[in-house]
Amino acid sequence: MSIIQQNASSQDHREPALFTTALLDWHPWLPPLEESELTEVHYEGLVDRARAKSPYFMLLARDPQVLGARTRSDKDIFYNTAGGLPRRERELAATAVSRFNGCIYCASVHARFSERQGGSAEALAVLLATGSLPVDATETWLLVAEVARQISETPMGFSYVHVRVLRQAGFNDAEIFDLINASSFFNWANRLMLSLGYPTLPVEKQD
Repeated sequence: MSIIQQNASSQDHREPALFTTALLDWHPWLPPLEESELTEVHYEGLVDRARAKSPYFMLLARDPQVLGARTRSDKDIFYNTAGGLPRRERELAATAVSRFNGCIYCASVHARFSERQGGSAEALAVLLATGSLPVDATETWLLVAEVARQISETPMGFSYVHVRVLRQAGFNDAEIFDLINASSFFNWANRLMLSLGYPTLPVEKQD
């Protein structure tokens, strides 16, 4: 066993073995900022001051300008729902991408978000357990998950063929753009989170 593997396995926290909708904790490999270290520049980067309680965002706050750009992009992609794809489908795309990329933490968060926005709890549970939606899921959901997976697996494999199929299924161009943005953003976000730390079960749930 390598030194890195030994250090990783000696953590006192228990990582989840399976994908789940449970509320998870997240622990960074590098030390995040302390709340006492934050300046107004950091808070501007955080965008939401409440994120000062999150180890993930407090680690990213070490580069507040980049964090601010990242967070504003995130919010525009997922919360600007005046038009385009309904939020439950944007969150489904994030869940499908996170499941494909192996990001247990992100998959749990966005499966819950999709369900809260009216998404099917049963279909999301199957997606988390197997990596695919059940065959009886709606055509819209099957297409969202398939496009998200395709963009995750081979971005250049997404082409006019996918756009044509989506249009034929009733997606308008704004909805297709939202689907591409949500999937692409989480391909990047998963890799960042997976490289910076690891998810754990909450301490109070450990035996």
